[in-house]
This record gives sequence, structure tokens and C-alpha cells, in this order.
Amino acid sequence: MRKIIFALFVFTTLSGIAFAGGFPFFGKTEKTSAYETVPVKKKTISASILATGSVKPIIGAEVKVGARISGKVDHLYANIGDRVEKDQVIAEIEKKDLEAQVAQAEANVKAADAGVGVSKASFWPALSAETDLGASGTTYFPRQGDNFAGLKVTMPLFNGQDMYAVKQQKSFKDASKAALEYSKIQLSYATITAPISGVIASVSTQEGETVAAGLTAPTFVTIIDLVRLQVDAFVDETDIGRVKVGQKALFTVDTYPDKEFIGKVKAIYPKAIIQENVVNFDVVIEIDDPNIELLRPDMTTSVTIYQEERKGVLVISRAAVTKEGASKFVLVKQDSGTFEKRTIKTGMTSGSDVEVASGLNEGEIVGIKRE
Repeated sequence: MRKIIFALFVFTTLSGIAFAGGFPFFGKTEKTSAYETVPVKKKTISASILATGSVKPIIGAEVKVGARISGKVDHLYANIGDRVEKDQVIAEIEKKDLEAQVAQAEANVKAADAGVGVSKASFWPALSAETDLGASGTTYFPRQGDNFAGLKVTMPLFNGQDMYAVKQQKSFKDASKAALEYSKIQLSYATITAPISGVIASVSTQEGETVAAGLTAPTFVTIIDLVRLQVDAFVDETDIGRVKVGQKALFTVDTYPDKEFIGKVKAIYPKAIIQENVVNFDVVIEIDDPNIELLRPDMTTSVTIYQEERKGVLVISRAAVTKEGASKFVLVKQDSGTFEKRTIKTGMTSGSDVEVASGLNEGEIVGIKRE
């Protein structure tokens, strides 16, 4: 009886140890609960490059509007956030002195014109044909010895000095006209207009201030066209060789994390940007999205640039692949619940997915070791 009780005690103890996983002859297996399982499935994937960047106005879409003449700002018609159209008046500089210069130049032109007329009349005898000289209102310049109604014309002689006086008066008239045009141009500078359509981003000069135009024009306002934007994406030097003009790009901004904006690669700047010994290249993304008005300059972007698309390929999670030297393997779940180590070959990588070139079949289950 004692032997039977002892045997039962030993059997119960050994069974408990075996179920606890501590007895070697029951075989060494991995617990299923130690793994997260994912299926091998077919999917369309794209090779892509991830980059960060920012929204910027394209060249010519941000303009600083300044003054070409000095003077006091009489009126300022713009404020931050205002929408302006091309050629709309933004500001006016005091222009009474410029208007006076235009009036003076006009008077000089009239005086010069009169001077030319006097000089010509001094030696160009002209007959106004009112009767026998032809059509009424015509002016005829006679020659020496011409006969009109039996009267012989006798013209006074003139010398080169008289001709010089006429030319001098004509030159003065031309100079007066040029001075008038210049004064009108200077007057036009007193009215400052918008060179592009857009939104006032900043105002640098206030009404009543006096501006001095020198080598650098004083800035009144900065205008940005908010529908002419681009993304400057900073791509690592290890990836820049795979980026080509025309490739599709998607990007998000922090303020709209669930919305993707569409674009394409427009240009790749040849000069690298080096910051803290990290080499990046500026890739310009042209925005081709109907919701571009939601964007603002200097917004931070997360950019994905797509190289190629593969349809209907087997994929698994990248986290399921383990490397040992030059080989890659995964743990494939068996019908018994255990995991078998299997070597595979991989292809294209897309985000968290990796293409399986060989070694797995659709529907098989692979395990990812839990942390």
C-alpha cells in the first residue's frame, strides 16, 4: 500500500514539473502566446522614400513691395490678411511736389514749341492760300520768283546762323518733352500698386512715416500668392539616387494629420544641404491638389516619394523577418501550434511591408516575437 501511494506521489510531482516546462524529456517548444501572428497575403505595394520638408512659396509667389522714391506715406490701403489683386493701389506717397514738376515741364514744352514757331517765322515766308493759292486752309512755302495773281514773290535771304537758331529751338523742345515724360514717371512712382494677386503677409511701413529710397527700396508690404506653393523635401544622400523628376509624391502636414496632399517631383537641387554632418538634398514637390488653399507657408510636412508599384505580390510585416549573416528567415506557425524556422528571400520594401520573393505561400502564418 505504501508503494502504491509513493508511486502516485512521484507521478503527480513529475507531471506538474512537465506541464511547467521544466522537464527536458518533454521536448523544447516555444509558447504560441510569446508571438504575434500575421498572415502572408497578396497586396499592391510601392517602393517609396520618406522625407521631411516644409511648404514654401514658389519663385515669384512672394514679393516684397517697396517704393522707388522718397517721401511721406500719405495713404496706406493694405493690412495683414487682406486680399489684393494685381495692379490694385496699396499706398500713396505725398506727391504735390511731383505734380508741380509735371506742370512746370508741361509749361516748358509749350514755351519751347512757341520758340520754334517764332524762329521759323523769321525766315520762312508763307502765304495762307485763301483765294488764288489753292484749297482753303493750305499753307504754301513759295520759292524765289514765283508768280501769284501777277505778283512776283521776292524772298529775303537768310544765313546759317538763322538755321542754327531753329535747330537749337527744336532741340530745346525735345529736351522739354523728355523732361515732361521723366516727371510723369516720377509722379507714377508715388502710387504703389500690387505686382501680383495674393494676400498681405506683412506690413513694414505705416501711414505717416517718411521713407527714403536709396540703393535698397524701402519695403511697404509683403504679398504671398497662397495658391502658388510647393514643398521643399529634404532627402537623405543614401536615397537621392532613386528620386526622379515626375515621380508621384504624397505628403501630410501636422495640422491635418489624416489628410494626404498630392504632388509630384518637379526639381532636384544639385547642391547639398549639410546640417550637423548630415547630407540632404532639396527635392521640390509641385503641389497638384484641389485643397491647396488649406496650406500655409512654412508648415512642416512628412513626404512620401514613390518609385514604382508592384501589384499582387506576397507581403509580410518587416518585423517578422530576422537576419542571420547574409540569410533572412521567418518563424512559420505549424498546425501543432509550434513555429518552424524557414529561410526566405525578400524583394521590395514599402513602409512596414516587405515583398516575399520565395520561401512562403499565401495564407501561411508567421510569428513576430513580442517585446
